[in-house]
Amino acid sequence: MTHSTPRPLDGITVVSLEHAIAAPFCTRQLADLGARVIKVERPGSGDFARGYDQRVDGLASHFVWTNRSKESLTLDLKQPAADSILEGLLAKADVLVQNLAPGAAARMGLSFEALHARFPRLIVCDISGYGEGGPYEKKKAYDLLIQSEGGFLSVTGGPGDDEMAKAGCSIADIAAGMYAYTGVLSALMLRDKTGVGSRIDVSMLESLVEWMGYPMYYAYDGATPPPRAGASHSTIYPYGPFPTGDGGTLMLGLQNEREWALFCDKVLLDPALASDERFNANFKRSDNRDVLRQLIIERFASLSLDEVVARLEQAQIANARVNDMHGVWQHPQLRARDRWREVDSPVGKLPSLLPPGRNDAFSPRMDGVPGLGQHTQAILAELGLNDAQQADLAAGGVV
Repeated sequence: MTHSTPRPLDGITVVSLEHAIAAPFCTRQLADLGARVIKVERPGSGDFARGYDQRVDGLASHFVWTNRSKESLTLDLKQPAADSILEGLLAKADVLVQNLAPGAAARMGLSFEALHARFPRLIVCDISGYGEGGPYEKKKAYDLLIQSEGGFLSVTGGPGDDEMAKAGCSIADIAAGMYAYTGVLSALMLRDKTGVGSRIDVSMLESLVEWMGYPMYYAYDGATPPPRAGASHSTIYPYGPFPTGDGGTLMLGLQNEREWALFCDKVLLDPALASDERFNANFKRSDNRDVLRQLIIERFASLSLDEVVARLEQAQIANARVNDMHGVWQHPQLRARDRWREVDSPVGKLPSLLPPGRNDAFSPRMDGVPGLGQHTQAILAELGLNDAQQADLAAGGVV
């Protein structure tokens, strides 16, 4: 697809040996910026995320989200005949991204050291659960397991021992994908200075633990960790969900004493409450949150959600409606900012959200979600394989 203005990664080619979420999310964002991403998939089945569900007109929700704007090449990397094809791809590539099982890439001769000797400008990004080295190097890692190892579950969910809760999205995979994405961008910038490629070693555990900085420092030097507080903030109050009289749910966010005084005056219509000894500092409100929560619920009981929101807006107090997924699809702010596009897929046009961070100098790439092996013939032809050679490879199950 042609476009009128250059994109930051036009002319950059990425080869990805990827599955699940972390690596595909990284490479999709590279594709958003114009990179050509060649996704190498197992013949017959492909990326196993293709089979997670069938919620998007028969396609898997995770796969649709993380794989637009890519080319799918089927290639059985365990067969010797695949070696020359992969070698040809890497000879023209700028970046290799892989999140195969720990050690698998190295066993196939795809370690950075082996590749750097042949392709000194190639950037290699290895994504794994725990990173290279250390006692956990070869340990299997999935998103929920990293949420557990990284302490996320210890601060998420309700207060009871049986009320811990995982994130509702693949937060550890997303964190790793984001650091891999920015790592590749920085490695491309470094190559512009040095002329040679470098290796990026991204650990899901380290990525998520970086995001856990606040609760870790809160528990510094053996101090009590922040308690699990459901959808409320664990240490700031009132900051969380409150029911309204019409059955709605409002997410309230108070950050400081000025806002607390405004909330009492303009929303609760009780300015004297601001100086109540039980509530006149954040730590007191947090310590007495059960009493304060009941008081707020009683004041909201005679008001609709819209009425409470109107008071909060007038007082300039942060608030939000608690949307479900259907509400997000219809969110007026996303529509007002024209954030939705349509992309092609094997099942027809699908809505797709523009990547965050609008840049007025270029439009992000928004091409289709590939079918399994959709681009195999074209890519092999680029590498100089004729129809007869391609037919032999297909007959042997190589592609």
